[in-house]
Amino acid sequence: MRLFLLALPVVLLAQAPKPAPQAPPKPAVSAPAAPGLATDDQKTIYALGMYMYRELGTFDLTPAEVEVFKKGFADAAAGKATLELDTWGPKIGPLAQARGARVAAKEKAAGEAFLAKAAAEPGAEKTASGLVYRELRAGTGASPAATDKVKVNYKGTLTNGTEFDSSYRRNAPAEFTLNGVIPCWTEGVQKMKVGGKASLTCPSAIAYGDRGHPPAIPGGATLVFEVELLEIASGPTPATPMAAPAAPAPPAAPGK
Repeated sequence: MRLFLLALPVVLLAQAPKPAPQAPPKPAVSAPAAPGLATDDQKTIYALGMYMYRELGTFDLTPAEVEVFKKGFADAAAGKATLELDTWGPKIGPLAQARGARVAAKEKAAGEAFLAKAAAEPGAEKTASGLVYRELRAGTGASPAATDKVKVNYKGTLTNGTEFDSSYRRNAPAEFTLNGVIPCWTEGVQKMKVGGKASLTCPSAIAYGDRGHPPAIPGGATLVFEVELLEIASGPTPATPMAAPAAPAPPAAPGK
């Protein structure tokens, strides 16, 4: 923490008595400089801090709570923690659940407004499930059935535009059985024809629900996918890292 000194000029009236002599001010002591990021180890440890903060996203911490967290971390590192972990540690799970529900409620409220705007786009179709489907490029091939394996390119974003997954970024199209992924995809991709491209705006109820897929996808999140249907594939479906919501993020395919 830096120490800021505020110099206040004192104006003395000519007729006022001279003040009593004061002791000279003590020199300011500068706080230690923030650690640099010169070495690979320093950069990796900094990344560890970023990772921990991302993992704690479910707790929806305020800036003041981040400071409390930092104090707990620093006190534990110095061996002078003021609370018993055996007493307060068991309360972490219930707090995570309560804060997760709060995050999901906020995400759903924001998602409703986003879905209404998406449904008003030219050419958009809102289905009974809440999916907003919009064709971006017409295909000329066949449409898949729910039991078909498809090959697609896609990217997924949150409503704020944050990209959480992309086959383009991996430079590798994804293949999976259509009824083995989130309901939004099962429904939406069946509307497409091979060669086509579409936008799928998915409310949380047909995406990852209140649980989400932390840390990439918060609970209650509305998701937007741009999908290109490359082909209706054949043969066994290769395993994908995201066959269920509990699989590690970032997802490699929008699994159930």
